[in-house]
This record gives sequence, C-alpha cells and structure tokens, in this order.
Amino acid sequence: MPFAVKKPTAVEIAPYWLKPYCTQFLESLIDEGYAPATMRTYDAAARLLCEEVSRRGLRKGELVGRMLSLAHAAALKAMHPNKYDQKRFCLERFMTALVTAGAAERANEKKKQKAPTPLDRMKAEYANYLRAQRGLTDATIYQCVRFLDRFMMFRFGEKLGDLEEIKPQDIVDFVLKLRGGTAPRDKTAPSHLRNLFRFLFWSGKTKRDLAASIPRSRQPARSTLPRYLKPEEVEKLLDASWEPTAVGRRNYAMLMALARLGLRAPEVIAIQLDDIDWRNGTILVRGKGKHYDRMPLPDDLGNAIVDYIKNGRRGRSRTLFVSNTPPHKPFVDAQILNTALTQAFANTGLRPPQKYVGSHLLRHSLATEMLRKGASLDEIGDVLRHRSRMSTTIYARHDVDGLRSIAPPWPNEKRALHAAKKEERA
Repeated sequence: MPFAVKKPTAVEIAPYWLKPYCTQFLESLIDEGYAPATMRTYDAAARLLCEEVSRRGLRKGELVGRMLSLAHAAALKAMHPNKYDQKRFCLERFMTALVTAGAAERANEKKKQKAPTPLDRMKAEYANYLRAQRGLTDATIYQCVRFLDRFMMFRFGEKLGDLEEIKPQDIVDFVLKLRGGTAPRDKTAPSHLRNLFRFLFWSGKTKRDLAASIPRSRQPARSTLPRYLKPEEVEKLLDASWEPTAVGRRNYAMLMALARLGLRAPEVIAIQLDDIDWRNGTILVRGKGKHYDRMPLPDDLGNAIVDYIKNGRRGRSRTLFVSNTPPHKPFVDAQILNTALTQAFANTGLRPPQKYVGSHLLRHSLATEMLRKGASLDEIGDVLRHRSRMSTTIYARHDVDGLRSIAPPWPNEKRALHAAKKEERA
C-alpha cells in the first residue's frame, strides 16, 4: 500500500479470501484522494474487523447475519478511545463495502412496514407523472409533492378525502393562506398547484380540470433592464478567478462556461466528461426539462477545461466539475458558481450591478454583447436555448437605436393645434 503504517496492514492480517476485498476497498479510497493520515485511520478500522474474522476462523460465506454483528461489536470494543467516532465511521464504510461486494451479509432486520395509504400511492403516481410526462428534475418533483401534501392536509386533514369535493374556492383559500390573506407575488405555489390539478384530471381522479381556476400571481410590470457587465469587466472577473490551484482552475473553467456559452448554473455542474467531443470541438449541454443541445466549444473554454483536468481534477466521478475534498463528489447544487463569482468580484474590486450576485449575470452579459454586435433576437435565443421568444425579448430594451427607429414622434403643442384645426375643417 502507498501509505505508511507502523502495525501490519489490514490486507496482511486478513484471511486469504478477504484479502482481495480489503485491497479493493483501500485502493478505492486512495483513488478518491484521501490523505495518508486518513488512510491510516481507515486501515486501522478495517484491521480490527479482519482480526476478528481471523480469530473466529470464519471462512468465505460465513460472515453473515449474527456472525457479522458479533465481529462488528468485538471490533468496536477493541477500538482505542482516541478518535473513536472517526474510526467507527471508517469501520461502517468498510462493512458496507464488504456487503456491496458480496463478501458479507447483514442480519435481516425485519421491520414492520406500514401499508401505503391512498395518499402515499397518489404521491408516488404523481412523482412518476412529473418525471415521465413533464420531464422535471428530482428537486422540482420534491417541491411539487410537498405542495400536494400541504394542500391535501389543508383541505382534508390527516386522511385523504373525496377529490371530487375540491372546489375552486378551496384552492383560492389555500393560496391566500400561504401569503397571509394577501394576493401573492410568488409564482411557486400557483405553478405547483396547476401541475397537481392537471395530474388529477389527466389520471381521471377528478372529472373537472381545476387548474384553470387557480389565480395567477400578481406581478409588477418589469421596468428594469437585465443587469449586465461590460466585456472588459467580464474578462477582468475571469482573470481574477484563476489561481494556480485545483480550486482556482476549476472555478475559472466554470465561470468561462457561463461567460462564453451563456449556460445556466445547473447546466454547468451537470456537464459530464463524456459530453465533450474533443475531436469535433463540441459540448453537450443538459438544459432545462431534459432538453439536450450540442454547442461549439470555444478554444479558450476548452483550454481552461483541459488545464483543470490535467492539473486540478481528481476522483472517479464522470461529472466534470467536482469538489476538491475527498471523495471528490459532484456538487449537489449550483451555489458554488455564485460563490466563485462573488469571490471574483471581491478580488477585482468591481462593484456588482445588482445587490444579489448571481451566475445569471454572465448569461445576461453575453446576450447584451451579442445584441450590441448586431445579433438578432432569434440568434440570441438560439445561443441561450430559450424555448419561448418572449424570454428573449427582454434584451430588445438594450437596443436603444432600434427602438428609436420605431418610436412615434412625441406630440407637441403646435402639432396638436394643427391636428385640431384639420379636424374642424373636415
């Protein structure tokens, strides 16, 4: 093993049949990038279990049920109190690895499982509908199912009642209750409730489609332009994000993907190693609603990704951008991009154009620069992968010269009098 230990390693003390599994477990931890000190802790924990297996003379196929529990308990008892919790965690991971590999089998814990209620069955069916019919992500499905729970509790209480008894006023009362009796501006609740009642009508659980009765959120007219950065400011931020470290190379490549391709933050952390076609210079973008698009890979972005893969990236995950701490897992959410952008602003001293620094700022900056260079709204929509042209029209407000060409002249007093006299003559 490539890490130093004073006592015999777990592999040396393990029975012959257990040696391959022990070796595979420890080598997988090394590949995941664990430090030598952490590896010694894992080795010590695994050695305790291997000692018990040897002492009891257990052969292959006998580390099951009660024998596994007894060996586990004896290993815990033999642990030194120093860093006990850490060693116990390492031992649990070793046992899980043995069970997964088929070298051990836990005791069958017979737990009384409650029979699924009608509400449980409906939630499972609803989740499958959202995933298969709507193509929503697991995070969005979770929120939709939560609103199903909350509405059914509001309308029926603990037990699910007759869905045909739901009236439009029940939905209105629920939405108003969420906002304390005032008209809501948050579109989340009405949107999730529409999904719910479309599902109930689609599945035949209700005879009426109550989705049309859900009130729309009162939204103020958008009076502000999309916030953006000038090209030189974008380049300054990108330069400030790069550092000769694994984190610096990773953050630089992620922000480059935002700035050059106009990706959304979740699309950046979803990139897989296999999504990049180096021979043809393209990259697959995993967009919203499971819409995949293949886009050209700019040279500077490709160079940044190569630099990160060669000099910073570690771990076995097929996701491109991963955590810098072992076991180098993919990111659960895209908050890392907002953090990297905020740090870049702090390094440069630039003042953000808005109070909240979000990754969409670079997306807006790319669209605005394309518009200023003469790109049409359709071209911008293609780059940003908008599914509706209305999403792209917000950038038309930046084309001041184009808006002046279609704006009617402002009426003045002389023109108004002239028009009035002309009407009188007629």
